[in-house]
This record gives sequence, C-alpha cells and structure tokens, in this order.
Amino acid sequence: MTPIETTLQAAHDASCNAYAPYSGYHVGAAVLLDDGTIITGSNFENASYGLSLCAETVAIASANSQSKLKHIIAIALAGGKPDQSGRAVLNEIADTPCGRCRQIIKEVSDATNIDTPIYCLHQSGYRRYSVSEILPDAFGPNTLA
Repeated sequence: MTPIETTLQAAHDASCNAYAPYSGYHVGAAVLLDDGTIITGSNFENASYGLSLCAETVAIASANSQSKLKHIIAIALAGGKPDQSGRAVLNEIADTPCGRCRQIIKEVSDATNIDTPIYCLHQSGYRRYSVSEILPDAFGPNTLA
C-alpha cells in the first residue's frame, strides 16, 4: 500500500473509536507526517453539542501535542454510520471536513507552508482535495497583517 492508502486505512480504522451516542455517525481521521508516522483521531461528541470534537481536530491536536504540527503532510478522513464493530460504513460520496475543521486544517497549511492535501474515503475509493479548494479566500495570518 502507498503511504496515502495506509493513512486512509488508519482513518477508517480510527472510526471504530468514535464516541458518537447522539449522531450515531462515526468519523476517523489520520494525519501523515513527513517521516511516515500516522497519528489518528476520532470524533468525540458531547451532550452540549457545541463542545463536541471532530476527528480531524482530534488528530491534528494530538500531532500538535507531540510537537509534530509542522510535520503534517496529509490528512485523511472516513465517516459513516457504524457497523456492528463500530467501524464507519462508508458513503457513496466522500464526507468532507466541516467548516471549523477546514479552518483548523488551513492553520496546518500555514504552519507547514504547503497546500495540505485532504483525502476523503468513500465506498469506491477516495477523493483528494487541497485546502485552497475546500476553503478559498480563507482567513489566515495574512488577514491579520
């Protein structure tokens, strides 16, 4: 498998760890680092919905807590209603990051100086996006200057 395929598999596997008692929708995410390491995250819901954490945010925050933020070279995600094992059953169309996650991924792009690729798994493969595609004219450090 390629590093991207391995990262997508890790994201799909991470969906088993989702805590999603309210939506029943499991999402896993994985970040690929420049040394080949993969760090995963899964969504973590809260009864106070606004306090829930998306899988992408969890994976990125975990990388950051390990001083690896500037080493992220790709992000992958997989989501869907869970099967009996808790693993997401993928949809026909790829799930994409929510608006909040897009902004967080933009921050990763700014920190790494790359247009971070985002790979979104679906039933028949995956779709690749760049940050500039999913968040055109984004708010970032240059906006504050």
